[in-house]
Amino acid sequence: MGDEHGARRSPFHTQAQRAKTPPAVDVANGPVEKKQRINDDLGGAMLLHSPSFRHKHVHYKLPEEWLTHLATKYKISKAKVFTNGQEAMDYAELLYSQSCDVIRDCLRRFAGGEPTVYEATRTACYPMVACYVDIRDMDRCRGHYAAYGVVKEPGYYTNTLTRPDVMGDYYAQQLSILVERYQICLVVGASDAQIPLPFVMDTASAPHDISSRRAFELHENFCFPDLSKINDDLPNGCSQVPPNSPKPLCLFSAERTDLGLQRLAHYCGTHPKYFQGFVLLTNYQRYVEEFIAWGQATVLSHGSGYTKLVGPRDTVLADAAVGQVLSPDNITSLPQMPAYHVVRKDGLGITLVNIGVGPSNAKTLTDHLAVLRPHCWLMLGHCAGLRVSQNLGDYVLAHAYVREDHVMDQDLPLWIPLPPIAEVQTALEAAVGTVLRDVDIKSAMRTGTLVTTDNRDWELRAEELKQRFIQSRAIAVDMESATIAANGFRFRVPYGTLLCVSDKPIHGELKLQGMANEFYRQRTNEHLQIGLEAVRLLREQGVGRLQSRKLRGFDEPPFR
Repeated sequence: MGDEHGARRSPFHTQAQRAKTPPAVDVANGPVEKKQRINDDLGGAMLLHSPSFRHKHVHYKLPEEWLTHLATKYKISKAKVFTNGQEAMDYAELLYSQSCDVIRDCLRRFAGGEPTVYEATRTACYPMVACYVDIRDMDRCRGHYAAYGVVKEPGYYTNTLTRPDVMGDYYAQQLSILVERYQICLVVGASDAQIPLPFVMDTASAPHDISSRRAFELHENFCFPDLSKINDDLPNGCSQVPPNSPKPLCLFSAERTDLGLQRLAHYCGTHPKYFQGFVLLTNYQRYVEEFIAWGQATVLSHGSGYTKLVGPRDTVLADAAVGQVLSPDNITSLPQMPAYHVVRKDGLGITLVNIGVGPSNAKTLTDHLAVLRPHCWLMLGHCAGLRVSQNLGDYVLAHAYVREDHVMDQDLPLWIPLPPIAEVQTALEAAVGTVLRDVDIKSAMRTGTLVTTDNRDWELRAEELKQRFIQSRAIAVDMESATIAANGFRFRVPYGTLLCVSDKPIHGELKLQGMANEFYRQRTNEHLQIGLEAVRLLREQGVGRLQSRKLRGFDEPPFR
């Protein structure tokens, strides 16, 4: 559902369907009461007096005890019931906006000298969505083989929500899939999880006239991020849901999502809303230059579907609406990992990020990029060839990885294999054939094992490493790709790697400045075009096909 149509907005949100959808039901004034037996995770099977209503000839269950439980134990207030994912998200956006307004107003009052604003700020909380799926709801979808949008067992599911301006379409789409698939209702209200001040006020918009003494008092009046509650235990597979507690709907809480979005803006220099569903990662600036040139030409090309090219500092480098092109030289300073976005209205455009060299940057970027739930990320970069039969400029399509990066070991143990994603591998191989045309693919590209190391001067240990290369059947070495693939596996994001051989140090072919420059000029554009063609193929076949079940375990949150 939804993703199979290649759109960020769920296909269930047509005007006709909205007209048939009943308005939100206030929890305090539920419509009809009816006795019914449900499987209640909070206290076994019980006979309940439950508000209920009908929608599209389906009887929606709304256990009264559940609503009481949400209001008391989880302190959910302002709760309303919805049978439409988009309308549920619209209400969540209203609650989020109200909370942010409270925080901004309190900060202005605090900066103006008001002694304490804690009582007001404690009411500024994240919205939460909750739903209940019983065994009969699951029977309707028995034998459903979708990779996501599937509930593994009956019970209660909840999640805090944040940043509707960035995450709203994703949340609405995933909620709509659950409503349509299981014929359930959604409860949306304000949670008791306060929104931290740094996730609402950035440096530019925060008052600058707060004295040092008052700045110290900020922590007494406002909520700040609590790192004991922000972690990746759930995607790492080590989270334990306490008995009689709701299960999560999503891999990330609102606070973890906010942290990721803030870090993306810091490291990449662009607003998170510009990130697209397909992400290319590279380790050389030359790819950026080629991407900007391609992006500007494509955006201004009639009928391309792309609307603008956005670079660091949210600089619009090309705009289809006004036919304008701006030189990248106007961007006076670059962040650590600059990002460039060729934007489509449906969010299925292409983002390119220059992550630089090394696995630490690769992990940092993908740790936070994952909260945006991209459809795919691909690594395009350079590598050292290990086989004497390889030539400079040949391509390496990674089918397996040897992880010597040492930055992922705590999150994803080395004994866990990284399976190739068939749809991505097929698209990359087809793209090589399309771009190279008459060239024999087997002579221009090798598939096999890639070694990723954290040692920039691994060549100085070549004799020591040779045995490992032989045992693993490795064909190339780089410093980022296995890290990116490992985080793709960890965060359930489809991944792929296509590298270009730039030297063969163990065979005496080192990079010489003149040769390197000529090589870069010839190969960079061709390599980028292969990556862009692979994205086109993946988008045209439907992003729903990308979501591989091999990336998901047997106890997964239902959201993609």
